[in-house]
This record gives sequence, C-alpha cells and structure tokens, in this order.
Amino acid sequence: MSDPGQTRSHIRMRAVIEGRVQGVGFRAFVIQKAQDLEVHGWVRNRWDGSVEVLAEGERATLERLLGDLRQGPRSAFVTDVNVEWEPATGEFYAFSVRSTA
Repeated sequence: MSDPGQTRSHIRMRAVIEGRVQGVGFRAFVIQKAQDLEVHGWVRNRWDGSVEVLAEGERATLERLLGDLRQGPRSAFVTDVNVEWEPATGEFYAFSVRSTA
C-alpha cells in the first residue's frame, strides 16, 4: 500500500555534489532547503570529499532543490553535480543527515 501523501507525480533524485563542499555548512544548507521545499530524503558526506543527496518529491520541486545544490552556500564552491532520476519509493517521512559513506 502506498503512502496517501505520495502521488504518482513524485520522483526520486540522487545527486552527488563535487567541489569544496565539506566543512562549509553544505549539509545544513541542504537540510534547510529541503525542509523549505517539503521534500523528504537525506544528505551525507562521502569519503571522496563530495556530498550525496537523495530526495523525493514532485519533479518541479526537486528541480528547484537541484538549482540550490548547484549554487551551494556562500562558503562552498561547487564544481560539478551528477544527477540520476529514479522512481520514488515513499520510504522517507522527513529530511535528515546520514553517516559518511
């Protein structure tokens, strides 16, 4: 049974952000933007120095989040954002920080 709050228009975005994105408040920036946009999922640092974001919501809303990821907070310097689109699973009910992977 699917979550009644999730519609068929929901999709999943997985993004890996590269550049100077760790130690500059990037995860806190992502959490704030995701909460503002009311999308669900998580953000985490990766051992290679990048940041990974997995978010679910409406495509247009995720495109807005993607624009924010490409910009980053003032202290960050984003050099690349790799994005994959997948079907949403509806498994998330909030947006959180995950452990480094």
